[in-house]
Amino acid sequence: MAAVRRELAGVPWWWWVGPDSPEETADVLRHHGGRQLTVMPVMVRPLGAPVAGHDRPDDDARTRSGLRVEPVRDGGRLRELVRTYRTSMGIGPGPEAGMVRAESQRGDNADIVRLAAVLDGRVVGTTVLITAHSVAGIFLVHVAAELRRQGVATALTSAALRVGRERGMHFAALVASPAGEPLYRRFGFTAAYRYRLFDFPD
Repeated sequence: MAAVRRELAGVPWWWWVGPDSPEETADVLRHHGGRQLTVMPVMVRPLGAPVAGHDRPDDDARTRSGLRVEPVRDGGRLRELVRTYRTSMGIGPGPEAGMVRAESQRGDNADIVRLAAVLDGRVVGTTVLITAHSVAGIFLVHVAAELRRQGVATALTSAALRVGRERGMHFAALVASPAGEPLYRRFGFTAAYRYRLFDFPD
């Protein structure tokens, strides 16, 4: 814990506790000032042919007119993508340049597809898809606060599943927030296990 606090000083960080963690991890984290924020399900679904009634849920009809989902490779759009998910996660502007640099220099970029939901020329939602070992891992699904519950996350999830299928993946997997879990269930995802998320207030 001392090493983590020292190495991550000034950087937003959390600690995940799940079925792969040592049994006493949650108690040790609490002893060192950890606070459980939430419980998040790890959800999976097969990626064969589209699942009738799931790949385009009914609330798709509520998607904002003019919204499109497009791949992000570099440049200004990558900065917008990072800014959108950074803001949604409650991370201030300080780390943004480093986050953009880290995204652009990742060693596994060949396996990554970044998708942006764009409305009126502005990035209003994000997701990052990592395709490896026959699994399409869906990460960083974030929507600008003023556009939530308007079909943006639905459009992003549909696009991510399509890309995973096009890349020949057999399964899709993600970690859902409590608010996002109902949406993913409508896409046919089921919870495989759950992680507890801890933070360490100052």
